[in-house]
Amino acid sequence: MAYKGKRINPQKFERGQIKILLAILPLVIFMALPIIFIVNHAFKPMEELFAFPPTFFVNNPTLDNFVKLGKFSDTASIPITRYIFNSILVTGLTVGLSLLFTTMTAFALSKLKFKGRNLMLQINQIAIMFVGTAVLIPRFLVICFFGVNNSLWAHILPLLAVPVALFLVKQFVDQVPDSLIEAAYIDGATDFQVYLKVIIPMIKPAIATAAIMVFQQVWGNMETSNYFVDDDGIKTLTFYMNTLVNANNTVAGQGMAAAASLIMFLPNVILFAFLQDKVMNTMANSGIK
Repeated sequence: MAYKGKRINPQKFERGQIKILLAILPLVIFMALPIIFIVNHAFKPMEELFAFPPTFFVNNPTLDNFVKLGKFSDTASIPITRYIFNSILVTGLTVGLSLLFTTMTAFALSKLKFKGRNLMLQINQIAIMFVGTAVLIPRFLVICFFGVNNSLWAHILPLLAVPVALFLVKQFVDQVPDSLIEAAYIDGATDFQVYLKVIIPMIKPAIATAAIMVFQQVWGNMETSNYFVDDDGIKTLTFYMNTLVNANNTVAGQGMAAAASLIMFLPNVILFAFLQDKVMNTMANSGIK
């Protein structure tokens, strides 16, 4: 698209983009500083961890913090590999099931006509205002009612519903032309076939963004391990890392805390790196009707 002889979104670098880059660069640097600090902090030797004034960058990087973390975890009654397995299993199942329910619900609320649809939309919008702590007791009562406490389902069920993700995906489904859906129905497609063959391919950017939202909520969650599970063998890596750091809240334990923070942070960065194009497409199209 061109405007007065200039491309709005040129494919190659142009001199006119310099002023935009100069305006954005300080913000990019500011946003990147916490990530750079976490990475550098994990590799600092003990004398740099407690240096005054504090140093931002590591001068003599070392792997001692990770070695100490590994040795300490080896002395635990339950190996760290068990917690890693629990976290991967819980996160994978929760993200998969949550995306399934979110996309199916978004399709139904956006394109299907049924009694109570507007009420359900209003309930979801109200749910966005509540933080996890506010619904802790209702979640606990539901877990006890179904009798799944002290099981992996105690990690999964409370985190399946993500109102923000449903709202985002539903807005994206609203943009799917009704003519495509009507054509599919004329060809004999069922509601599920329309959902699978028409809706899903057209909302992949929104699904990727919702996946990141759900992943961040599940991967860093300690609520389920703290309140819904008593068996240490089915608790998650996040709970183990935090209890490990709190149990060793000494001078020597700060190095392990720095290493644990980096380990817990890396999966979020890796996931976002793989899905960033989809996320950018979601943000670019979220306001287009």
